[in-house]
Amino acid sequence: MTAAPKLGLIAGGGDLPFKIAARCEAEGRAVFIIRLAGFADEHLVRWPGQEFGMAEIGRILKTMKAEGCEAVCLAGYVNRPDFKTLKPDFKGATLLPGIVAAATKGDDALLRKILSVFEAEGYAVEGADDILGGEALAAGALGAITPTPEQMTDLKKALHVAEKSGELDIGQGAVVCEGLVLAVEAQEGTDEMLRRVAGLPADLHGAPGALKGALGKAPKPIQDLRVDMPVIGPMTVELAAAAGLAGIGGFAGRLIIIDHEALVEAADRLGLFVWGVER
Repeated sequence: MTAAPKLGLIAGGGDLPFKIAARCEAEGRAVFIIRLAGFADEHLVRWPGQEFGMAEIGRILKTMKAEGCEAVCLAGYVNRPDFKTLKPDFKGATLLPGIVAAATKGDDALLRKILSVFEAEGYAVEGADDILGGEALAAGALGAITPTPEQMTDLKKALHVAEKSGELDIGQGAVVCEGLVLAVEAQEGTDEMLRRVAGLPADLHGAPGALKGALGKAPKPIQDLRVDMPVIGPMTVELAAAAGLAGIGGFAGRLIIIDHEALVEAADRLGLFVWGVER
């Protein structure tokens, strides 16, 4: 069997890069981690890698070539920078005008532009779900809890709102409770959106022992699914429960699960459903 090509992992924040690196290690796949300064988790230093600023594109490409990387994966969250404060290297400076222009068209245009830089250098772009394999949400219940018909209605509306929001390149998530849209994810991300819901008047959302409503996460219809696939993990469940929600869901095969066992344990313990909706 042919060995998988060495992976250059461009790591932002969150648990996803760690999960990908651990999977590569478990499968004996060589990986080199480009840790983006200010975002990548400090625990990623256990694998071969180096830290770079976001605009040091030339150094990143040169290092990946020197390390023998043949494929690249972009994973983890990165907040949109203030482009005026970036300190690009020469290659970054030549590319920055095009990147800034793409950014004015939205986050997905920006990601596509960044992907094109790596593809132009001959790298195969791999999605996190391709590397993790089997970590995408399956259809039906993940755990012991099944949504009621009313909760399923809320979930499907939340997913519809998330998709419509995604068409405008706003975000990937929405919260609906008893038919009322409580929140739409924007630049703050899912965790902060859920904290925002928890801070709403108590009569708008559920509470422990009387959970109601749902969080729906869906990829933006315009996005390249090799990057920025929606993700949920145990913390998502904890924050959804704190917001009084009855459950979380996404489209089967289009939502990445981080730490499957811990997520199921948290959902069952807190009484939340996690559901994969079939298209």
